[in-house]
Amino acid sequence: MTTWIINAKRLSEQNGETEIAHVRVENGLIAEWREGGSLPDTTGAEVIDARGKLISPGLIDMHVHLREPGFEYKETIASGTESAAKGGFTTIAPMPNTRPVMDTPDTIRLVLDKAATEGVVRVLPYAAITKNELGRELTDFAALKEAGAIGFTDDGVGVQNAQMMKNAMALAKSLDMPIIAHCEDDSLVEGAAVSEGEFARKHGLKGIPNESEAIHVGRDILLSEATGVHYHVCHVSTEQSVRLIRLGKSVGVKVSAEVCPHHLLLADEDIPDSMDANWKMNPPLRTPKDVEACIQALEDGTIDIIVTDHAPHSEEEKARGMERAPFGIVGFETAFPLLYTKFVRTGRWSLDFLLRRMTSDPAKLFRLPYGTMAVGAPADLILIDLENEREVDPAKFLTKGRNTPFTGWKLYGWPALTMVNGNVVWTEENGINR
Repeated sequence: MTTWIINAKRLSEQNGETEIAHVRVENGLIAEWREGGSLPDTTGAEVIDARGKLISPGLIDMHVHLREPGFEYKETIASGTESAAKGGFTTIAPMPNTRPVMDTPDTIRLVLDKAATEGVVRVLPYAAITKNELGRELTDFAALKEAGAIGFTDDGVGVQNAQMMKNAMALAKSLDMPIIAHCEDDSLVEGAAVSEGEFARKHGLKGIPNESEAIHVGRDILLSEATGVHYHVCHVSTEQSVRLIRLGKSVGVKVSAEVCPHHLLLADEDIPDSMDANWKMNPPLRTPKDVEACIQALEDGTIDIIVTDHAPHSEEEKARGMERAPFGIVGFETAFPLLYTKFVRTGRWSLDFLLRRMTSDPAKLFRLPYGTMAVGAPADLILIDLENEREVDPAKFLTKGRNTPFTGWKLYGWPALTMVNGNVVWTEENGINR
């Protein structure tokens, strides 16, 4: 099957300016690019007129929660991938903190099979480091890799025992696989719901200190240096963590890191006095100093990529209040518009910079053949409307979760079409196409 996308705006690799271009997709691959001017001969092909919208590689999200198996009332592989498609994501990597935990080959295969039959975007699952994510016994890394896991993580909790983490890193290194770490020292966070800062003091809440994250980051960088494994730090949120990652990189440790939009845009002082639990996430919102440190770290390459940490919960769960509600917010359908509006339209970042951090950079970091619009690459493409402003309305989300602190924000940069392997899976006009 042949498809032409015509009249799209493409970023020039030479000068970062946009130019009109047309792309031919054949058998799921990018087959040809034509520069603007006269239209190509599209006889016999399906034609998609981009009408001047930006064309980009599909976004890649290396940290998501699809909740299935076990928590289907929060999200399913079907609803989660639909939400991802609407947000412009064509490849996503779900975390293993499901029920059962994704700690056996059978569970990994279950997720992959469901993604193949019920999903609309590419799903690349992580497997757990320890059985049931309890930190007591390593899983069978070799069997999990064989089943299709792309890395190992106990995301949702930190691996508390240093020897256990060192053993995991050594084993992962022997298999040429990465370790992805949720960094949190449990002894410092028990019973806390928000960051140890102004909001916690104002409302008499126990706070989560910055060092609870940074202690694990520092420990694991040393363990990565000792074992040689690719060590990737999840959802960085503190200035101290940034400092340690920067130091690790400067001495040649194979450490990489990610950051979420909410840790680039919100601080604890922004949390409303209503104690709305849609502002509760882990790591929590930190200080403005931490926010700026994360922004600068992303800009200078200390932090490598942007992820959403998409974490849906039911409205009933989030209605329990700040102290009792679960941690997490949804992110697929707001990530790109938030960052485009707040950083690109304001002139702090170039459009090329934002797209690289959400496409080619995660692909290169995890050695994936995606995130590119080169001829011969998989046709994972999205069209983005950069001109029209729209308000964030959770009632229109495709995810089952409505838990977002960004309700009512007016944003630009909304995806309008998502194509995976040459198949259009979502359009603004017609919704999901299965």
